[in-house]
Amino acid sequence: VQLQASGGGLVQPGSSLRLSCAVSGFTLDYWAIGWARQAPGKEREGVAFIKHSDDSTYYSHSVRGRFTISRDNAKNTVYLQMNSLEPEDTAVYYCVVSKNSDYDPITAYGMDYWGKGTQVTVSS
Repeated sequence: VQLQASGGGLVQPGSSLRLSCAVSGFTLDYWAIGWARQAPGKEREGVAFIKHSDDSTYYSHSVRGRFTISRDNAKNTVYLQMNSLEPEDTAVYYCVVSKNSDYDPITAYGMDYWGKGTQVTVSS
């Protein structure tokens, strides 16, 4: 299983970025796919997830209303559109997959697969 994240970068507060996660190596028969992040000196945090069965979504309180998760099944790709970025969004963002419902969306604990991560830095 490979999760290749891209799209990170250095942007100013208020800007937008779109992260992409290209998935390969399995048939996408997963429970949920999404994004987690880890900022320097902080614990990992679940950011946004989308369920395979019904496309229902979860967003952390800190990003709700600013970030949108979506997927393109034909391209085996998941996206995270990030708007109104804040310095507090600075972190390494990881694409993650869970094969079942046994995970904690708040901490992303229990996710079965993790990509290598892409750095997002929001700074003026």
